[in-house]
Amino acid sequence: MKVKEIYEKLNKISPFELQEGWDNSGLLVGELEDEVKKVYLSLDIDESVIEEMEENSLLITHHPLIFKPLKNVVGESFSKKFLKLLVKKNIALISMHTNFDKTHLNRYFAEEVLGFKGNSTDFIYLAEVDMKFEELAELVKKRMNLERVRVTKSKERVSKVAVTTGSGMGLLDFIDADCFLTGDIKYHEAMDAKSRGISLIDIEHFQSEKYFVEALFEEIKNFEAEIVKLNSKNPFQFL
Repeated sequence: MKVKEIYEKLNKISPFELQEGWDNSGLLVGELEDEVKKVYLSLDIDESVIEEMEENSLLITHHPLIFKPLKNVVGESFSKKFLKLLVKKNIALISMHTNFDKTHLNRYFAEEVLGFKGNSTDFIYLAEVDMKFEELAELVKKRMNLERVRVTKSKERVSKVAVTTGSGMGLLDFIDADCFLTGDIKYHEAMDAKSRGISLIDIEHFQSEKYFVEALFEEIKNFEAEIVKLNSKNPFQFL
């Protein structure tokens, strides 16, 4: 398939025009007329992803490799290093970030991973539940296969839960729920949420968004090109 054909199909699945103004989703490396036989899926780009991919392929990531304009491609910073390696292997790159968050990822995570039933509006998924806060925390740990989760408890029971994968604390003003599940929660953000009576469960950035690969695969598994699920590695470890 040509990159152009795949791009057009992706645009129908999750229109790129839905991305936020600060985002940089779309075709970032390569040409629309490039022919590819293999399509790789990953949350991000790292050394393991680069090594695994064959030349003359297409990589689709959630997070864009390039956010800000580059004045040069010199050095070993994250975006520059991997951009050079992609070009060397003639690998095209398409990113589906905030557009896919809105149309697919938050819903997929909340429903397919956590087992909730609710509705999604832009970046926030809302579901009705009826459980103790500790029961909800245990459910999250079990469904996400986590040994522990950081929490901020503000209420004993939870009747409505909000979910935003990745980093969603900037949406706190719009959260109308007893508990908010999101990642990258900072100290003062937790203090703010507690003062508002909103409990928090930190589902971590990587751990909540790694499901991008599965969510997108379900949408494109019937493409004519071979689809390969890779996924990058979590940069964080617990010692």
